[in-house]
Amino acid sequence: IVFNLGPTALEMGLVSAILYYKCGVEFAAVTLGTLGAYTAFTIAVTQWRTRFRIEMNKADNEAGNAAIDSLLNYETVKYFNNEKYEAEKYDGYLKSYESSSLKTTYTLAMLNFGQSAIFSVGLTGIMVLASKGIMAGSMTVGDLVMVNGLLFQLSLPLNFLGTVYRETRQALIDMNTLFTLLSVDTKIKETELAPPLSVTPQEATIRFEDVYFEYLEGQKVLEGVSFQVPAGKKVAIVGGSGSGKSTIVRMLFRFYEPQKGNIYIAGQNIRDVGLDSLRRAVGVVPQDAVLFHNTIFYNLQYGNINATPEEVYQVARLAGIHDAILRMPHGYDTQVGERGLKLSGGEKQRVAIARAILKNPPILLYDEATSSLDSITEENILNSMKGLVQDRTSVFIAHRLSTIVDADEIIVLNKVRRPSHSDTTTCNTHQNNLQHTPEQPATHTRTTCNT
Repeated sequence: IVFNLGPTALEMGLVSAILYYKCGVEFAAVTLGTLGAYTAFTIAVTQWRTRFRIEMNKADNEAGNAAIDSLLNYETVKYFNNEKYEAEKYDGYLKSYESSSLKTTYTLAMLNFGQSAIFSVGLTGIMVLASKGIMAGSMTVGDLVMVNGLLFQLSLPLNFLGTVYRETRQALIDMNTLFTLLSVDTKIKETELAPPLSVTPQEATIRFEDVYFEYLEGQKVLEGVSFQVPAGKKVAIVGGSGSGKSTIVRMLFRFYEPQKGNIYIAGQNIRDVGLDSLRRAVGVVPQDAVLFHNTIFYNLQYGNINATPEEVYQVARLAGIHDAILRMPHGYDTQVGERGLKLSGGEKQRVAIARAILKNPPILLYDEATSSLDSITEENILNSMKGLVQDRTSVFIAHRLSTIVDADEIIVLNKVRRPSHSDTTTCNTHQNNLQHTPEQPATHTRTTCNT
């Protein structure tokens, strides 16, 4: 507005006023008519052709996304013999891009032609008026040159009018998007001047107190869940798919907040402590281990970026991946590919376990941490980790009995009718099954196995 629209509007006003004062109302009327028609045509066509530009950008993005998606998932494409389908889909996006690109070019040419035509008609009209004035003796040849020069003086800023309007409009849209983004409030809020979580391995007790949670309204995941994980103990959480096992891990890390109830670590409500200190105290081995597109060493050291190489090698040995890394052509400098594509599922899980150990937190959470490992490797890792989890509070989410057979307690999440009172059911670990009565009414039943 300050550097483009303002000076252009001022120049239009000055030229019209000079022509009105020097040459008469007809000259001012032709000038204003030309400028008005030029502006209206430019704005109308620019608005109309903007949608072609949007379509072109959308098609370009879709083509790029389709190419990246099919290349990253090339194995799935080949499993189902869909190479031709992916190529045709990509070609379809390119055709859409080509069509929108041509329309953008054609409409730009039409805009430029229309602008030139309107300006030429206005210039011709004002030259005709000046010629008549010379023939009538009321104007001189110098007046004609002045009129011509003044009108041409407006041609340069007018040529940029369409670009300036489009950029100004786009800038306003971007500003609106920015302010909308700034107005978005995070759901996970940190209490002002929240104290850091004070916890040591000897006092890292976890307690859920009547916790309710749902991702979507009406679809309850946890309903009135209460349990305690004593400090320094290994507790397993088992249950069917969708019973809320992984949700418990996410809530401990405060990715989500319970709708009702409270969660305590070392007697401190996790809502009332600093997020950074909470997340430093909790180590997580996720079910789906995602790695950075970098070296194995980088991904291992990510658990503690200040760790020395020897510490990284030590946790790799504990996770049973050190020898496998040394057998690779570039050792610890081997690139893992996008999201760890070049590593097997078991190798990715062992990297995730190693970097969680390297973080050295007082609380460790394992969400199906060994599901992609064979029985021998799993046994070796679990034996190596016994010393690590012995003095730490550890929560294991698992389906395989071998992972949780040495747990101090097993908590079962079981979706049946809601309880009228709290039930505790004994688990017969010798038979490797959970015994419960048909009358057991718990929505989420707590089953304790003292092994």
